Amino acid sequence: MLTPQQPLGSGFGAATTTDEVMTGIDLSGKTAIVTGGYSGLGRETARVLRAAGARVIVPARDLSRAREALAGMDVEIAPMDLLDPTSIDAFAASFLESTPALHILVNSAAIMAVPELTRDARGYEYQFATNHLGHFQLTTRLLPTLRNANGARVVSVSSIGHRYSPVFLDDPHFEHRQYIPLAGYGQSKTANILFAVALDQREKAHGVRAFSLHPGAIADTGLGKYIPLEHRVAAGVIDEQGKPVRDPARQLKTIGQGAATQVWCATSQQLNSLGGVYCENVDVAPVMKEQPEKIDMADAMRLTGVVPYAIDPASADDLWELSERLLNW
Repeated sequence: MLTPQQPLGSGFGAATTTDEVMTGIDLSGKTAIVTGGYSGLGRETARVLRAAGARVIVPARDLSRAREALAGMDVEIAPMDLLDPTSIDAFAASFLESTPALHILVNSAAIMAVPELTRDARGYEYQFATNHLGHFQLTTRLLPTLRNANGARVVSVSSIGHRYSPVFLDDPHFEHRQYIPLAGYGQSKTANILFAVALDQREKAHGVRAFSLHPGAIADTGLGKYIPLEHRVAAGVIDEQGKPVRDPARQLKTIGQGAATQVWCATSQQLNSLGGVYCENVDVAPVMKEQPEKIDMADAMRLTGVVPYAIDPASADDLWELSERLLNW
């Protein structure tokens, strides 16, 4: 039975912080992996999980940058590049050999709105390859340890940007259509949501539950570095001096507020026996009844909910099969 895509009435809200979510939660004896854990939302997630007692591992492409960013936080750093299948397999193999159970996997790393069509060594579009395929490979490789946890959570950090595009299963790499940076990003974020739907259905019998979420618009994470300054000002994300605008009611959040939803998805007992749902503002999100024909960044700040195409079980299965083919499994 599918978990209803409707708010629970969690008692939290858009201004809730990670520390508020984690009040009273003890993760001693638990192990967590956080991709993107050395910057922005991922770093904040790693911080609070470690503070609650979890052993935290952060895979990193740039090891020196990760060591500098995580200095003093008592987390482990290991090499891995989401665009390099060999490095993903090596990281997973090493983890499987050393650790019997993985309780929390937060797939937080992402790139956004790459201005020019860029492909990886396999010919795959960068955003789809990084944001979806890399995390798909990592998660599925780690399934034995997730199953061994007897109650694991996999959290995919998606975005309100999923509204920019469905997944084009017949052309995910823009080989036969015009490349638009936000469409590429939106497609990858829709893929994150569909992956959570499919993973939850496949693995809930093994005690593995999956969630996806929109963290909010957090101007100081660096994710939006490719968005022109004037566009971010027009959307109200930053002011004319380039400073972040804080207004949780419009999803304009601090890093602590932005990471609260993914931390809640990873740890909250309110979600026990639930899964496969898209969350925002530290609750399960509603379904968006109508998708506007055109969405600009300012509109996106005011909208809430998930678009139906992003939680469609049949599309989720189709994406799973496509992902396996693209990885030559």
